[in-house]
Amino acid sequence: MLKALAHPVRMQIVEIISGLTEDNCSVTAIQKILGLPQSTVSQHLQILRDRGIISGERRCVETCYRIVDDRIKRIMEILK
Repeated sequence: MLKALAHPVRMQIVEIISGLTEDNCSVTAIQKILGLPQSTVSQHLQILRDRGIISGERRCVETCYRIVDDRIKRIMEILK
């Protein structure tokens, strides 16, 4: 988990997801906040999903992301 969170963009993504509402938690919302290309954000989201840090729930045409491991919130607090 820590290796996946070691990248500054992935840390930002986790922070963003933890602060987003369920209505506004898509890759588009994350991409707009970060100002990075959608493909870059999607690659980082994939790494976070593969490590079991986040999950995505399909809603119509978009996927809404959320943190699935409560330990991540504590880890993020410690890293700050």
